[in-house]
Amino acid sequence: MTPTLAQLRYLVAVADCRSITGAAASVFVAQSALSRAVQAMERDLGVELLARRGRGVDLTPEGARVVRLARTVLNAVEAIDDIGTPHGGDAWTILTLVTTPTLALDLATDLIAAFTARHPTVDVRLQQHGSREALVEEVTQGRSELALVDLPVDKELSTHFIQEREVVLISPPGSRLPHPMPLRMLDGLPMVLPTPGTGRRTEMEAMFSCLGVRPLPTLEVDERLAWVTGVTDGRGSLIWYRDVVLRAFGSRAEIRSFTPPLLRPVGIAHARRPLGRAARAFIAQAGHKAPVREPVR
Repeated sequence: MTPTLAQLRYLVAVADCRSITGAAASVFVAQSALSRAVQAMERDLGVELLARRGRGVDLTPEGARVVRLARTVLNAVEAIDDIGTPHGGDAWTILTLVTTPTLALDLATDLIAAFTARHPTVDVRLQQHGSREALVEEVTQGRSELALVDLPVDKELSTHFIQEREVVLISPPGSRLPHPMPLRMLDGLPMVLPTPGTGRRTEMEAMFSCLGVRPLPTLEVDERLAWVTGVTDGRGSLIWYRDVVLRAFGSRAEIRSFTPPLLRPVGIAHARRPLGRAARAFIAQAGHKAPVREPVR
């Protein structure tokens, strides 16, 4: 039997959220109903689409192929649906997106440019806040419809995975550190860190605790420019995203990957309530631009 559009949407949601529970929340259906729909599609196609692992799921090779095709089908259906509405589907609409300054510089502007090129009558208004907690509050209180944010976030929100970004160590020129950098060598390392008590500092301290390391804070500040000058002035090393670092530092600092690699997922979060048409379209396009995670053969 041919898969239904609902089944395709559910499978794409599972691919984006990497869990049945998260996928069900993101498409506003019961977890049991989503599971039954995906299992029925597997029976009809005669292949396994998902490999269950603990609380999460991975795509099988066949599942990855179906997700790629499903995205194409769902985008085509959305385009056809647009034909029957004024202005090609985009009556003048405002969509508010909130994110951090780092993600705004690196990712949000590219996503917005691609989206508005396709939906020119949607006015995307980008707001910035310095902490993930502030982003969560913005969407929870309804002041913004979507948040582009580091994952994971509060379980009360629905999330859609977009991509993974590498977290690296940025050090002053001439630092005698190995490359790649073992995480255990963060112990006692002079570092530029966010201010104590902030969300980002709390996350870092939790990571340091899990690793059993205690870096030496030499500069504690939340201003991004101060992070850059702190490293280039030789105050200490900094942990930040590789793609941001390349623009912020150029050749003025040494960049090292960690071993094992340190990766951070980024996604779109929103309150668990029905979304407007523009918000749904933004999530669909952002997800379509993200690569499907291919399983190891």
